[in-house]
Amino acid sequence: MGIVEKPLTQEEVDSWRVPVPGGAALLAPLDRLAQWARKNSLWSLTFGLSCCAIEMMATAAPRYDLDRFGMFFRATPRQADVMIVAGWVSVKMAPFIKQLYDQMPEPKYVIAMGGCASAGGPYRDSITIVKGVDRFIPVDVYVYGCPPRPENLINGILKLQEKIKRERALTRRGQPLPAREPIVIEG
Repeated sequence: MGIVEKPLTQEEVDSWRVPVPGGAALLAPLDRLAQWARKNSLWSLTFGLSCCAIEMMATAAPRYDLDRFGMFFRATPRQADVMIVAGWVSVKMAPFIKQLYDQMPEPKYVIAMGGCASAGGPYRDSITIVKGVDRFIPVDVYVYGCPPRPENLINGILKLQEKIKRERALTRRGQPLPAREPIVIEG
């Protein structure tokens, strides 16, 4: 398990306050600022592979508006923090998803959206469908449903943000990554 930090308290924020002429300034630890920035600006590399993609697109549309959570979709792995795998993954597609995951900069996170991405779904007996993306990439949040509602995906993103908030941003460099403990969101 990585280093877990307690949430900010008002006393801690007040301890960072430095009086200056005409007001006050806050001097905060750099790792806490980086942690706050990472939590509130997640850029997603998406794989809309089946019916779950429709719900993912609906989540990004104006009715649910993922932008208000700091979540933006990117078309390149080099600018993405989070990979959302929405739907089933064929055996032929898995190596390409793994390659794109490897191209993402650290720290990176994965959301498995839907029963197919989580465990194979109704195709679990097929030899052409992977029985969950956790077979080839580590998953941080499982959002179950067939397909999951946009509210479930938003709940999964909020849980991922809570997980990021508990991490220390600058202690990962040069150290082994902590063991991942996935979060399960059920519909």
